[in-house]
Amino acid sequence: MTSESFSRAAIIGIGLIGSSLGRAMREAGVAGTIVGFDQSPDVIRRAAACGVVDAPAASLDEALVGADLIVVSTPVGAMATVLAEIAAKAEAGALVIDVGSVKGAVVTAAADLNPRVHIVPCHPVAGTEQSGPEAGFASLFKDRWSIITPLARHDEAYLAAVKCAADLWRAVGAHVELMDHQHHDLALAITSHLPHLIAFTLVGAADDLESVTEAEIVKYSAGGFRDFTRIAASDPVMWRDVFVNNKDAVLEVLGRFTEELALLQRAIRWGDAETLEKVFARGRSLRRAIVAAGQEKDVPNFGRDEKA
Repeated sequence: MTSESFSRAAIIGIGLIGSSLGRAMREAGVAGTIVGFDQSPDVIRRAAACGVVDAPAASLDEALVGADLIVVSTPVGAMATVLAEIAAKAEAGALVIDVGSVKGAVVTAAADLNPRVHIVPCHPVAGTEQSGPEAGFASLFKDRWSIITPLARHDEAYLAAVKCAADLWRAVGAHVELMDHQHHDLALAITSHLPHLIAFTLVGAADDLESVTEAEIVKYSAGGFRDFTRIAASDPVMWRDVFVNNKDAVLEVLGRFTEELALLQRAIRWGDAETLEKVFARGRSLRRAIVAAGQEKDVPNFGRDEKA
């Protein structure tokens, strides 16, 4: 099994990531027929209309028929149920990958399932605040990282499946790294989950501030607040499931963040300019490191078009 030999790929859940991967696989020529299924008939219709899938499926069973690659891009909360159905009904030997940003829940759900299919948990660290099949684009994964957190299986067939999954992500332009699921969930709690939690909280606090009207918030939103609203526009169902399923790691980094916030609060109260400058300089240095690593553009407006 190689990434070049997928005759039929089934995408289960056709949102931003699922639709982007479908487009990227077609552009890279790594899949023959791409079939899609979603709980929403309207999403399936739209996915077919915009060319994300070659064939819409009316049910999960229909989508799985003959599929040698199955991409699960549902919210994390639905993952256990969907994976159990796939393990029972998919073609033997099929490669099953997911794209969720919490891996512990996926590994736990997959551990006791029938090994007749090869479930390889994955997380492409890429995305936008947009959702739906129309939001996808083929270059989403280019020069981004896709993290694979394999199950505790060491048989030859499974190791070949892990390699196949890595080859697939490289074929659509991503860099690949393997790590254990506990480390992944802690790393993503600080780099992704906590920033989203802060954005949701800040935007909510601004909305609750009675002395500032909504019109003023919109009118005077400078780059910083505007960027927080972009993050806060992300899919609420997806992020609900992220925080429910990665609560231990999120609470750990949230505790550290609270300590840092208290430090800044004291520095501001007592006019401790040295501490403030030190903290801000550290943030600037990290920003430059991210740009140097090619994960952001060193241009005005945080690398985004002014019209966005």
